[in-house]
Amino acid sequence: MRSKIVVTGGTGRLGQVVVERLADRGCEVQSISRRNTTVSVDLRKGTNIDQAIEGARAIVHCATTNGRGDIVATRNLIEAAKRAGGPHLVYISIVGVERVPMPYYRAKLAVEREIAESGLPWTILRTTQFHELVAQILGLAARLPVMPLPAGFRFQPIDATDVADRLTGLALGAPAGRVADMGGPQILDVRQLARTYLMLTGKRRPLLSVPVPGAIARGYREGHHLAPDHAVGRRTFEEFLAG
Repeated sequence: MRSKIVVTGGTGRLGQVVVERLADRGCEVQSISRRNTTVSVDLRKGTNIDQAIEGARAIVHCATTNGRGDIVATRNLIEAAKRAGGPHLVYISIVGVERVPMPYYRAKLAVEREIAESGLPWTILRTTQFHELVAQILGLAARLPVMPLPAGFRFQPIDATDVADRLTGLALGAPAGRVADMGGPQILDVRQLARTYLMLTGKRRPLLSVPVPGAIARGYREGHHLAPDHAVGRRTFEEFLAG
């Protein structure tokens, strides 16, 4: 019997790969998003959620609004999941959400709490930043004649395909609560990442370290967004850019 698994945010970078991985494993996959031409689902408005998740044994929750909209969206999803009989809810979060006081991180932490207290069977995976995000940040900085970089920052970028493989396994398994964090294979200073970016994009820019004040920057300098004991990702940042 094929198992139906729903993926929220199924048109996003991570969600698309999760959909592909689940389909490869023989699952019936329902990808939901506002852009879905078959069933347009708006989690924040609560539109068509019941229809989309009917009969699901698991939901992989990848959708994000990059803000407090995530909390409302998740509450609507939880209520619909309860009406649907309580499928396993798998959520992708971020390493350090409880220690870096960024508004988006606080929203992710609030979503974690909503899920853990929902009464549904649940699993939460936290990962470090995706390669795409780090490349986007560096790309914006490289638009300037001098490339400004936050002094003392390090990152542990991870490939979305590595995360999708892990989420697929979690969705097909039993609810596990908060599982071990997942980080990329390397922790690199932002200057190392910038040099790699410039080399592989064929650009030349002088690098300028810029001190950044505030509690958020301190959290990054202290490495609260890193997972050095869980460096399990396979694809490096250099390999991502080269590919």
